[in-house]
Amino acid sequence: MGQEQNHQDVAANLGRSPARKAGFRLLATLVGFGLLSVPHSQDPVASAKPFSGEAAYTYLKQQCEFGPRVPGTVGHAKAKTFIQDEATKYADKVELQNFTHRWTKTRDVYDMTNVLAFQNWEKATTRVILLAHWDTRPSADMEARPSDRLKPIAGANDGASGVAVLLELMKTLKGRSGSVGICYAFVDGEDLGPDISEMFLGAEYLSRNLPSPKPQYGILLDMIGDAELAIPKEEYSNYYAPELMKALYLHAASLDMRSTFPNVIGSPILDDHLSLNRAGVPTIDLIDFDYPYWHTLQDTPDKCSAESLGKVGKLLETWFTKPTPWTLKR
Repeated sequence: MGQEQNHQDVAANLGRSPARKAGFRLLATLVGFGLLSVPHSQDPVASAKPFSGEAAYTYLKQQCEFGPRVPGTVGHAKAKTFIQDEATKYADKVELQNFTHRWTKTRDVYDMTNVLAFQNWEKATTRVILLAHWDTRPSADMEARPSDRLKPIAGANDGASGVAVLLELMKTLKGRSGSVGICYAFVDGEDLGPDISEMFLGAEYLSRNLPSPKPQYGILLDMIGDAELAIPKEEYSNYYAPELMKALYLHAASLDMRSTFPNVIGSPILDDHLSLNRAGVPTIDLIDFDYPYWHTLQDTPDKCSAESLGKVGKLLETWFTKPTPWTLKR
């Protein structure tokens, strides 16, 4: 991104024979007196674990272990397979949006992919798109030494942090989002550059090929792993989706997370959310741009924290599991 330049009825299946009916009555009696327990491992709600910042941090580190995730590299290919494999474990459906881009810097054509993972999408009454970019910057252009500016970044915060929270959130929310359907969109080509004309490529492609039915609103996660996390209300987000921004930050305050989500307007940031807003999907950007390691070789896992990832994860987990989900009033 650049600064200004979202009980089956088992009795029916036990048969009609007297022996089976008697067996069912005995089973019910034992359960009723607490002499026999019924395992709930098949029930995703009963077995759900709360969002784990530590697990998300593990996801962050795993991505960085692949190396820079620049299109056309081995690290990029490994990361795509990793995200797709993890999403398949917890999503009802996974789709790939494949596209290509001819990079002006090299004139080579690169294969890129948006990975879309859906939970409860078909039956939902409210549909939300959550997105994060999974590629990394091919040039550390904020480094002081010119020779270092030619090197790709690890992208621990700028890339891996958003993906990490989405992957752990997908695991946590499986079977728990009620009437809300979620599309987790892992978008590619956000940080190619070098200038703004060759950034946000995956989000642009996604905005032209939105899932159906169309999402009601969206939430972008970018640079949310900073160990000293503070996410103000990004200015463009507040312009395009003020009702969503107000409601989400009131929710954060109810969780006593005012210091992490301060009720102040931050700087306008050019980022993936703008493409979706232009496509008619009100989308906000949760981003802490006050990060001294942005686009440098020092954007590594040690600059991030499980605690920060956990706060963002908790905010969204509780947001999507509220008894009455928030909806955008038209």
